[in-house]
Amino acid sequence: MFEVKKATKEDADSILEITQQAFEKYIEMAGIEDTAALHETKEDILRDIETKLVYVAYLNKVVVGSVRVEIRPDNTAYLSRFGVSDKYQNIGIGKAIMNAFDMDMHSMGIKRVDLHTAAKAKPLVRFYYGRNFYVDSTTKDKGYIRALMCKDY
Repeated sequence: MFEVKKATKEDADSILEITQQAFEKYIEMAGIEDTAALHETKEDILRDIETKLVYVAYLNKVVVGSVRVEIRPDNTAYLSRFGVSDKYQNIGIGKAIMNAFDMDMHSMGIKRVDLHTAAKAKPLVRFYYGRNFYVDSTTKDKGYIRALMCKDY
């Protein structure tokens, strides 16, 4: 089926493409005009591969999904830039990425994972609820309602 593993520098172009697709859909769902993720460069992704945990999902040797995780000094993590290629939606790739991520967080002794998502993006909120995240708070710091979602381990 598909395989989830840590990203390498060779995955950067694919990650950039998936991020663009995912966040074009995100701004539509959120009802906003722009987001920083759409202005990301390959160099930004290469830096994240060096400084964060970056997971990719492969299907038939093609990168079809990715997520980035920053491990914080307080033994918590922040999840960002989660996306699955448009062509491969709703076949379990997102769940597979999250399962691999969860196993690593458990083995690392991470206490909690946080992420932000658009509160109006119901499919995303439902997905995260299904993965045992909960809404901790909301903010309008980016000009739209974003939910801070958390998962305790």
